[in-house]
Amino acid sequence: MTKATTLGGSTLGAALATGVARRDTPAAAAADTNIAPPADTTDAVITARTDSYFNRTKQIVQRFGDARVTYAVFLRRPVVSAPRIALDWLRAVAAARAVELQIDLVHEEGTWVGAGDPLLYVTGSLIALSDLETLLLQKLGAACVAAHNAYQMCLELPAVAFLAMEARHCAGAEMQEMMAYAAAIGSRAAQAEGAKGFIGNANDATAHWFGQKHGYGTMPHALIGYAGTTVRAAEMFRETYPDEPLTVLVDYFGREVSDGLAVAERFPDLAAEGKLAMRLDTHGGRFLEGLDPAESYAVLERHAPSAIRRYRSETELRHLVGTGVSAAAVWKMREELDAAGFPRVRIVASSGFGVGKCRVMAEAKAPIDLVGTGSFIPDAWAETYATADIVEYDGAPRVKVGREFLLRRGEARRKNGGAA
Repeated sequence: MTKATTLGGSTLGAALATGVARRDTPAAAAADTNIAPPADTTDAVITARTDSYFNRTKQIVQRFGDARVTYAVFLRRPVVSAPRIALDWLRAVAAARAVELQIDLVHEEGTWVGAGDPLLYVTGSLIALSDLETLLLQKLGAACVAAHNAYQMCLELPAVAFLAMEARHCAGAEMQEMMAYAAAIGSRAAQAEGAKGFIGNANDATAHWFGQKHGYGTMPHALIGYAGTTVRAAEMFRETYPDEPLTVLVDYFGREVSDGLAVAERFPDLAAEGKLAMRLDTHGGRFLEGLDPAESYAVLERHAPSAIRRYRSETELRHLVGTGVSAAAVWKMREELDAAGFPRVRIVASSGFGVGKCRVMAEAKAPIDLVGTGSFIPDAWAETYATADIVEYDGAPRVKVGREFLLRRGEARRKNGGAA
């Protein structure tokens, strides 16, 4: 169902579905006349950052007369609707320019959108809208694709919690905000279908998207190198943060099993209470301690034989029995912990957990408690390109040939440009 909302000095209102808690954004603050709008809503910045032909179009229309137009915005691949950052920005621009824009949000935030299906329609003055397309699309496409990736990942492993660790892979703060938002939206969509989804993220600045006040995390490899041993790094963390659960990286010295058991033996109370976790982040150039190709197959033969008894691509085989954090590696770690009397020690897995790897882990029934990942960031960036086309001029349906599918449903589809 389409929801129409007027954007101007008023609130954004029904143009955004509920699902992820709103926050006090710079865009929202722009409605307060005592607060300056964000920098990229000023005419000077928009003119500098948009494509030149949009600026020239604006100047031509100013000379020959304005028109009321409707833009259709879409992507060429299936996505999950994640329009909030784009629409917050559009609202701020409308307020700064003192113009009214009508938004028809065809697909509510967090809902599935088919390839080529208009995600939203924007109606208003061509003079006011013509130079906004470039920046609007920048804030929409990647978020929708990343939300779809996060949604799929969570559904592949519905019983596993996820932690968003995308920040280090982002090209600056704007992308970091967008990707965290996208993960939260995709997660919420998956949670509606019964998945645990993303419980938080790894930094404070974007934790609000996950309903948290701060990011989660215990130690990087740098701390273990500084401490000299994995056990000593765990001790240092525990002494500094005595009231927090403990997650320990165990791959630094290539002794995931030995160091993991040593940490569990050092902190038996935490292990027994379920407050101790081992994070596997084994480098892709080697096997987890105690594994080789033959033993990796043997481990899965014991726990998930069906996973290795059908045709697999090279990538799938690597995820199952290869180097790095494979399904066999996770099962091996679980075997060793259980055999040593630590059944409540949890396993955190990271390193390349995109949709495909999550699917393979699910098929191997890998005993993962939490996945740390930023791999919802789109891999093929060309798939993130959102597109906008004007489909109405002063109420008359008109769009370039080949894009008739963007016209509003009904009579307008058959009368593009006035043709019968």
